[in-house]
Amino acid sequence: MIKRLICILTLSFVLIIGKAQIKWPAVNAVTKPWARWWWPGSAVNTRSLSANMTQYAQVGLGGLEITPIYGVAGYESEFIDYLSPQWMQVFSYTLQEAKRLNMQIDIATGSGWPFGGGPLIGDAEACKDFEYKTWTVKEGHGIRESIEFEQQPYLNAIGNTIADKKELYPPAGTTGPNILAMLKESQHVTNVKKLEEPVYANKNLQALAIDQLKYKKNLPLQVVMAYSDDGKAIDLTAQVDAKGNLNWKAPAGTWTVYALFMGWHGKMVERAAPGAEGNAIDHFSEQALNKYLSRFDTAFVGADLSQLRGFFNDSYEVDDAHGQSNYTPGFFDEFNHRRGYDLKLFLPQLLKKERDETSLRVLYDYRQTIADLLLEKFTMPWHRWAQEKGKIVRNQSHGSPANILDCYSVVDIPETEGSELLRFKFAVSAAHILNKPLASAEAATWLNEHFKSTLGDVKTVVDKYFLGGVNHIVYHGICYSPINDTWPGWLFYAAVHFQPIHPFWKDFGTLNTYVTRCQSFLQSGKPDNDILLYFPFSDHNSEPGRDLLHHYDGMKGFENTDFNKVAEDMLAKGYAFDLISDNQLQKVTASGSGLQTPGGAYRTIVLANTKYLPLPTLQKLADLAKAGATILVYNNFPSGVPGYGQLAERQQQFTNITAALKFAGEGALQKATTGKGSFIKGNDITALLQAANVFPEPMYGAGLQCIRRSIPGGNYYFISNATENIVNEWVPLGRKAASAIQFDPMTGQSGVAKTRVKNNKLEVYVQLEPGGSCVLQTANKAQTGKPYSYYTLAGKSTEIKGNWRLFFMMGGPDLPKPISVPKLGSWTEIPEPLGKVFSGTAQYSIEFAKPAGAASAYELDLGKVAWSAEVILNGKTLGTLLGPVYKVIVPAGLVKATNNELLVRVTNGMTNRIIDMEKEGAPWKKFYNVNFPARLAENRGTNGLFTPAKWEPETSGLLGPVTIAPLK
Repeated sequence: MIKRLICILTLSFVLIIGKAQIKWPAVNAVTKPWARWWWPGSAVNTRSLSANMTQYAQVGLGGLEITPIYGVAGYESEFIDYLSPQWMQVFSYTLQEAKRLNMQIDIATGSGWPFGGGPLIGDAEACKDFEYKTWTVKEGHGIRESIEFEQQPYLNAIGNTIADKKELYPPAGTTGPNILAMLKESQHVTNVKKLEEPVYANKNLQALAIDQLKYKKNLPLQVVMAYSDDGKAIDLTAQVDAKGNLNWKAPAGTWTVYALFMGWHGKMVERAAPGAEGNAIDHFSEQALNKYLSRFDTAFVGADLSQLRGFFNDSYEVDDAHGQSNYTPGFFDEFNHRRGYDLKLFLPQLLKKERDETSLRVLYDYRQTIADLLLEKFTMPWHRWAQEKGKIVRNQSHGSPANILDCYSVVDIPETEGSELLRFKFAVSAAHILNKPLASAEAATWLNEHFKSTLGDVKTVVDKYFLGGVNHIVYHGICYSPINDTWPGWLFYAAVHFQPIHPFWKDFGTLNTYVTRCQSFLQSGKPDNDILLYFPFSDHNSEPGRDLLHHYDGMKGFENTDFNKVAEDMLAKGYAFDLISDNQLQKVTASGSGLQTPGGAYRTIVLANTKYLPLPTLQKLADLAKAGATILVYNNFPSGVPGYGQLAERQQQFTNITAALKFAGEGALQKATTGKGSFIKGNDITALLQAANVFPEPMYGAGLQCIRRSIPGGNYYFISNATENIVNEWVPLGRKAASAIQFDPMTGQSGVAKTRVKNNKLEVYVQLEPGGSCVLQTANKAQTGKPYSYYTLAGKSTEIKGNWRLFFMMGGPDLPKPISVPKLGSWTEIPEPLGKVFSGTAQYSIEFAKPAGAASAYELDLGKVAWSAEVILNGKTLGTLLGPVYKVIVPAGLVKATNNELLVRVTNGMTNRIIDMEKEGAPWKKFYNVNFPARLAENRGTNGLFTPAKWEPETSGLLGPVTIAPLK
């Protein structure tokens, strides 16, 4: 399947040397951006599916990821149970429509999150935890009470549900105040006694919206151990009878008895669609996974899945709840097999509150076993299951108690999310190191408060993903909505609403064309990074914590470490690096003085003040150094191995290897030569990297950021100006080259770039406005052809003044009447009250005379715009501008001496219309389960829901000043 995916992504790039015909890489469904596509209540129908998908395809989306979720009040009669025959019919129809529209489809392997759960998952397959009791017993005494543990009831339901009503669901199609009344008057079920067991036996689970549920019950006993004050241990489990009586008297000394019980963590499938509600699975049990996946096997019988690309998992998220899922049946046997000793003999060390070295080492082994199980009993078999169907998997590994680099390693498309470059590194690094062509991102989630994010904001975060190595954008997201539903239709609760009813949909295609062009480059070639930064998983897993398990997500837990410090430092200075795990390191080979991974070549490995190294990792590093590699050690060399099992033997082998390294040298660096290579130690990361002949990209000194891809005979550079300053200068490149071609993915302009050689480096002349970006293709040979167009101001700018005609084209709630405005400003300030509530597109028009003097071209600057603007001059569209800069180049031949007609079609957001609806009490918040959260606390009403009732109308329109300036 991987080979097939690579073939799909193989892009044709034609560049004829000499008189060059410069062509952009070919595009396909995967180079285009995708979007998560929520199906509320799975209440979809063929007519609206076709209409929705046609709109998505028209704006340039290449694929959709279907995620069924909770439903919409008033549409209960249209709910379709997840994976039912009727559900499979609409799913099959969706696949057919995708084929018609040249789109592809992924589907979440489940509904809502976490992955896996529902009516098929009973107590045996549900996620587990453990509880324990202790007793102190003197010599000759026993334990009189029963050895049992009663789990106490616990219930957490997501707020603002429709529950505890005789008429739980309003009649289908109910609208207006009736729904709002039911939402406001409803009360939570707070008493577990009111719920039947098992949970899926309850009616109205959509309304109950249960997030976590524990029933009152006695928990099954797992083990009883007695520990003496002089270190002896006795297994008493077999001496407990069916009634919980322990038939045992304590021998000489004082004994502490531990009884451990298996409990139910109680996590439910959160935000579940109808027919998918129920227990979340035990992610440490392959048997539980297989039971869950069998539901798909049954549903898919006879279905044509050829247009389905693959399956998706939206992060771990089991422990977004009370307590942790930290146990599975058979755990003690798994531990013994993997760690080489019996954990039952060390329960006091595992569970003690005040940690010592032995306790921390046992705790590490426990955590490592959980990590192994999540990888080997869940992630890998899920991947194999998909492969058997000829499908790929896309996975968000973060948030789990495993080494997320390893979990990312065993899937086809690692996916990240968020806004931090170092967070992106985990998914992207696994893709780079292991030769995975795609690294995806759940993009633009909660950028701002509801209805506040512009397409320019989205572009900013997309560029950040590109810099982080992501090359497959999946917007978060689009909510299916019936075509005849009252505006704003159905919305998902995350704060960027990529909906066709959103005014910015008119200009969404411009952003998508930009993303497609960028990704056509970023999905080509190979990653071109220099440094492998070792991920110190063992260090953090050897540290105490509030809970037994740590969960891994970006740099959380590493904030005050040298690992984070070094990563931040290298990122800021422009060093190109990936993160690598212990398991991934075993796939690295030495190549001369460099390093080779399955995905590409690197120059060095950095250990950032790592304390513990697994013995196989140290052995591998030593072997790589002997073969010629340079291993860099920032600050201290690792002091030993983690864990408790076979500690003395492993530590001795560790010491034997390190003792052979003889560090010597004066000053900041010390070097230990071993074989053909060396270890170099020091406390200055820049000096260390220079010693390994590794240097940053020099353009970072000019305020630019970039990422490189290696291609035959050269490189691709994606370059971004994230500063507030214009860059208009010679930019040196870190890789050798003789020439460069520049591409502007926003405008489509391309040409041979202006270059020069200075200090043995190729420099490229770059002009980038704040927020701007470009792609360079460098080559080792000189290239000729159409030159890239550069412009500089040739005179003063002239403001275009006069009476602007303002015509409201489309939007609502109604169109304000046309008006003439002598001065540009927000259309919320026009005399007509409708201007304050209007969301949509309005056209500004004016005529002007050509400025005096000759010019090669002109720069038309719109000044300030809220939010996006399409510019048309004398009938020719010059472009759509998303911001933050609103400038466009005008060919000189397009400008007439007089009567130049300028049209500027400005589109704002949903905000003003939503404010009006909120103040009018219109019923747009009508969703089960999550109905409708605010991102920021100040935007919550007395009921805890999002409200814009106190907002003022948002500035909208062409604010100017609009100027035109001659260029040369």
